Amino acid sequence: MANVSDVRLPDRYADLSGFARQAGEAVLLTGDDFFRAVLNALPAAIYTTDACGKITYYNEAAAQLWGHRPALGESKWCGSWKLFRPDGRPLPHDECPMAVSLKENRPVTGIEAIAERPDGTRVAFMPYPTPLYDRSGTLIGAVNMLVDISDRKGNEESKQRLASIVESSDDAILSKDLDGVIMSWNRGAERLFGYTAEEVVGKPVTILIPEDRIDEEPAILERIRRGEPIDHYETIRRRKDGSRIDISLCVSPIRNAVGRIIGASKIARDITDRKRAQERQNFLLSEMKHRIKNTLATVQAIATQTLRSASRGERAAFIGRLQTLGSAHDLLSLESWDRAQVRDVVRQALAAFQESHRERFVIDGPEGLWLDANKSLLLAMGLHELATNAAKYGALSNGSGRVRVTWELLAGSEPGRIALRWEESGGPAVKAPEHKGFGSLLIERALDGGLGAAHLAFHPQGLSCRLEIAL
Repeated sequence: MANVSDVRLPDRYADLSGFARQAGEAVLLTGDDFFRAVLNALPAAIYTTDACGKITYYNEAAAQLWGHRPALGESKWCGSWKLFRPDGRPLPHDECPMAVSLKENRPVTGIEAIAERPDGTRVAFMPYPTPLYDRSGTLIGAVNMLVDISDRKGNEESKQRLASIVESSDDAILSKDLDGVIMSWNRGAERLFGYTAEEVVGKPVTILIPEDRIDEEPAILERIRRGEPIDHYETIRRRKDGSRIDISLCVSPIRNAVGRIIGASKIARDITDRKRAQERQNFLLSEMKHRIKNTLATVQAIATQTLRSASRGERAAFIGRLQTLGSAHDLLSLESWDRAQVRDVVRQALAAFQESHRERFVIDGPEGLWLDANKSLLLAMGLHELATNAAKYGALSNGSGRVRVTWELLAGSEPGRIALRWEESGGPAVKAPEHKGFGSLLIERALDGGLGAAHLAFHPQGLSCRLEIAL
């Protein structure tokens, strides 16, 4: 009788191979109902054929794998609707492993195939056909066990797809164990750091770290052991030629099948060009800030000479407006030049007045609301005029008045709008001026057009101003 001990099966099927052969032989020789019942209960797909290859029996697992029930005594070699080779080429039934096993009178192992069901779905499987003989040694048929390897094939394809993505990535992707030893190295890492995989795999990752940053690695490994990923960490690393490179680093824990952390994957991206662009931008902003300050200083000097005949108060008001404009430009250059936060604009515009009246100001509003450069400048100028007016005639002109500046995001406004309120209290009684000065005109005209809407109200208890500003 043929020996089936050499048939290679997945571990969960290893104990079934000999039993399936013996049961198949019993079914063919005696038609034993007991063995049929046992085979039907097995999770592995098993069927038998006679010596001519006609299917004489199959269990429920085989019917499920095939997706239909072939006619006993009619279908030959295999019950699959259609068969294909692993590369997708059709596999004729009379060339399938069961047919080969019967024709060549030997077990066939190590072959993969694909079965197509009547509904079009396909199942990758591995067959283990083994010839069966009667007691006189005459071939009476064969038994075959089909092992569904779809999950394994799917995992292999996923791994291959992931490996292809990693290998073709422009970013440097590497892995290391918990001792910091490099375990894998893609082509992106070769291009970025100058080492080939053969030169670095098995070596400590510290060969990439400059001496002045060597303390970073123990901290990174400690976080990985705790299961903490590290996102977009900007640092400096060293190439093979000794040159330094700015990189953005992402590090993630690698876990094994049972979830235990066994290492880390690293993705390093070259940010040298971005860092240089930032440096150029900072230089240009600094130069622009310097030139604006020089221009404003020149205008201030010219104005001082030109307005010598004007009153001292008029000269001070004009110089104050220039200084507020300069402070607003400083704020924009500190942020991103094209925008500033409302809170920062308010604080900067009122900074000079808060030096002597800090306890008399209440400033309150949400963070994270931004204005573009033009609106930031207009708001700073408007607040400066309101504060100047309060110091001359309003709540800041005595020892007890207070100013409250608040803002809030208007609900349901599209696009977003905020309402900013200036409210004075505790100062001298006020009334609407008979003639509007520069400050009133700035608020009512410039701010009204540039910010959205402006409303001034001269209540006896104090001036109030409401600005609606489109973000």
